[in-house]
Amino acid sequence: MTKPPRHRLVPTRVAALAVGVSEATIRKWVSRGKITRYGAPNCRSEFDIEELQEIALRRRSEAP
Repeated sequence: MTKPPRHRLVPTRVAALAVGVSEATIRKWVSRGKITRYGAPNCRSEFDIEELQEIALRRRSEAP
């Protein structure tokens, strides 16, 4: 998978806020393969805001 442009990458805190979950949930999603983490090992994790928007939309449509 190609890394998205720099302007689309956000840190874990912002990713959690964008989707409406905790930072711990973002980390769990990474370990389960639900979301893609960008960044070198032992460095700051970053996430594609467009991928996060898709997840947020899915979560809203699945909500009761």
